[in-house]
Amino acid sequence: MTLQVSSASKILRTAVVAAAVALALSACGKGGDAAQGGKGGAGAQQQAPAPVVGVVTVRPETVSLTTELPGRLESYRTAQVRAQVGGIIEKRLFQEGSYVKAGQPLYQIDSSTYQASLESARAQLATAQATLAKANADISRYKPLVEADAISKQEYDAAVTSKRSAEAGVKAAQAAIKSADISLRRSRITAPISGFIGQSNVSEGTLVNAGDTTVLATIRQTNPMYVNVTQSATDVMKLRQNIADGKLKAVNGGVEVDIKLENGKMYGQKGRLLFADPNVNESTGQVSLRATIPNDDNVLLPGLYVRVVINQADIANAFVVPQQAVTRGKQDTVLIVNAQGGMEPRVVTVAQQKGSDWIITGGLKEGDKVIVDGTMIAGMTGAKKVTPKEWTPPAEVAQQSSATKVGDQAASAPAAAASAEKQ
Repeated sequence: MTLQVSSASKILRTAVVAAAVALALSACGKGGDAAQGGKGGAGAQQQAPAPVVGVVTVRPETVSLTTELPGRLESYRTAQVRAQVGGIIEKRLFQEGSYVKAGQPLYQIDSSTYQASLESARAQLATAQATLAKANADISRYKPLVEADAISKQEYDAAVTSKRSAEAGVKAAQAAIKSADISLRRSRITAPISGFIGQSNVSEGTLVNAGDTTVLATIRQTNPMYVNVTQSATDVMKLRQNIADGKLKAVNGGVEVDIKLENGKMYGQKGRLLFADPNVNESTGQVSLRATIPNDDNVLLPGLYVRVVINQADIANAFVVPQQAVTRGKQDTVLIVNAQGGMEPRVVTVAQQKGSDWIITGGLKEGDKVIVDGTMIAGMTGAKKVTPKEWTPPAEVAQQSSATKVGDQAASAPAAAASAEKQ
């Protein structure tokens, strides 16, 4: 009997403990749910921050519409040095690649033959002059005799003929002297123009002949330089019309142009565009143009490939917007941040491309914040408002990052040196 009461007592205590544990667990669960519910309500009341978008605040400006045309540089003048008389080249009188002036001696051809010819012509002149003097003396003697009928008329006429023949002989001898002198002077070959002379194609001991096709050397005048380009006839007519309408100003009879070198850098001096060829190529519809470029420092070289930047017209009150900000289609549009902080589409008028930007002539006003970057994130979040932040081009960001790294390295160098000294 005592055993049964003890067993019942144990069972009752176990049941009471189990009920208490269950009640405690139930209370804990309700408390957790209540806490979670409270946090959820607070989150619903707080709004997510507005996404940041990169914008460009536009300002009206006068924009120059330009066209880039490929071209090749050409020497202003080019002279091929050739021999005008025959003979053996004795000396080369210049340094290859140097600057030579017009009239400067370049080659010396063996002149002994031409010197002898000149002396011979002078001797012939002396003989002719002596003959003429005798003929004049005969005329002087015969004239009173023929008047007195002391000699026949025939003898007097023969004396007159001899005088005329002697005068012709003198002129022929003078011409021979001049010819021999020219040949002698041409044996010393001089520079026809001023400029830089290239490689010599002949050396001492080479036999050259008058009228030979061999080019001894080439001289190029490189200041100024020509650059030859081609442009469509339509664009050329538009360019001329802009000059006539006063949209472009002609300088010294031509339009100013800029030169972009092969490395992408702009040449320091401006050139002047000339309309060299008035004819249109029937097969291509292109017009050949020529510009002159100053080359005081001889930076430009003949044959160099460049791009000629031609100013087509100047547009006043235009806006320059990065290309990625404009959606092209039947209607070109941009997104702007309005006064309420929302994104608003605007229809714009695109005039022309300028590098990585579009030139907009309608649809924008001063102070508009055109969205360039971040529209995708704003659209994905469904945000009604955005936070504008001035957009920085990637190239400038890269430059700033590079400058920051260089600065950090420069700042860390003294600290590293000091740490090394302590160690």
